[in-house]
This record gives sequence, C-alpha cells and structure tokens, in this order.
Amino acid sequence: MARILVVDDDPRLGALLRRSLGLAGHQVQVAGDGEAGLKAALADDPDLVILDWMLPGMDGLEVCRRLRAASDVPILMLTAKDAVENRVAGLKTGADDYLIKPFAVEELQARVEALLRRDRRRSRTDGNKEKEERPPEVLTFADLSLDTGTRTARRGNREIPLSTTEFELLSLFLRRPRQVLTRDLIMDRVWGYDFAGESNVLEVYIGYLRRKLEQGGEPRLIYTVRGAGYVLREPSSL
Repeated sequence: MARILVVDDDPRLGALLRRSLGLAGHQVQVAGDGEAGLKAALADDPDLVILDWMLPGMDGLEVCRRLRAASDVPILMLTAKDAVENRVAGLKTGADDYLIKPFAVEELQARVEALLRRDRRRSRTDGNKEKEERPPEVLTFADLSLDTGTRTARRGNREIPLSTTEFELLSLFLRRPRQVLTRDLIMDRVWGYDFAGESNVLEVYIGYLRRKLEQGGEPRLIYTVRGAGYVLREPSSL
C-alpha cells in the first residue's frame, strides 16, 4: 500500500481517483488547491503526488517547483495542455511524468504503479549502497562525467545539475556507451513501464537533457537512431 496525494480542484476527478486507487490498495488523500496540496505534501510525506497543472491560486507548476526543492517524492502531473513546450515546462519544474487529460483510469494506474516501482527500486539500491559502504562511482564518456554520489554531471569544467529522472536516464546511457538503446528498454529501465503506450515523455526528456548537456556550446553526444532508439557516441562518429 502506498500513500498517494491527489491535488486537483475537480471534486469528481478527486473522488474517482480516491475510489480507483483505493480499490488498488492505496491510501489516497485529496487536496483541492495548490496551497493545500503543497502543505499536505510537506507535512505528510506521501509516497506519490498526482498534481493537476491548472489549480486555483498557486498553480501546479509552482507547487511542483516548491515541492521538488524540498523533496524527491515522485510527481505525476495531469494537464490538458498537450503542446511540447507545455510538457517540457512541467518536466522542467521537476515532474517525473505527465498524463494529458482526458485519460483512461487504467493508464493512470499503470503510470502510478510504474513510478512507485521505480521509487522502491531506487530506495533499495540506495539502502544497499549504504549497507555495503560502496564509494560513489564516476561514469565518464568523452568530456562528459557523472558522479553517482552527488548525481551531478559535468561537461569539461561546467557543472550540470540533474533531476532524478535526468540522472537515471543519463546514467543508463553512460553505462552503455555506443550501444543503441531502444525506446522500450529505456522506458522499462528509467520509468518502469512494461507497455509502450502513447506517451512521449522519453522524447521530451531526451530533448531537455540534450539542452542541458549542450548549453555551453558543446557538441551533441546523445543521438537519435531512426526506427531504433538512441545512442551515446562521440560527435565524430557516423
């Protein structure tokens, strides 16, 4: 059982999610506006937050931004905005995934379970590392490095802060350099999805990660392989 906080001003949707997620065995709390949702999230430390973008008063982006600054709780953002720039804005503030309204309850439940599995997997990994007192690992490729202890990347001397999802995505590429990683493999390893779905959250995150890695004018390292997936390779490779 997970403790899930739903922040949405639509009482019908709140009741629907409380009922459907409750039947799946979860404990669900509902907040009807951004300020109440942020207060509940900080006070009650839920296992997952389902956050609507369009909220009265403090909107979902601001709630997400403030919550992410204080916690690494998984955040699933709900939005009626389906433009790419809107999706990027939501992920940029720290959301782990998004779902466009209207949506099927079954898909939301699948996204919820995937985020919870990923969070539990990360918690087990962190616990094992502490138990075995393993030193942090530094993954490198070309002029890119990733410190698994601080979860910070560098291009040369330039430091690049990463969100949890960006860290997991980049570490997957750095552990398999020059290998073409399929979309299904990445979605499974980073998001925990066991279905293809129609979400382009991966494409959005690839674009956002590229912008961070290339912000200082550095050459591209993460390339698209049409019809296959993505690959981390040297800029000079063909």
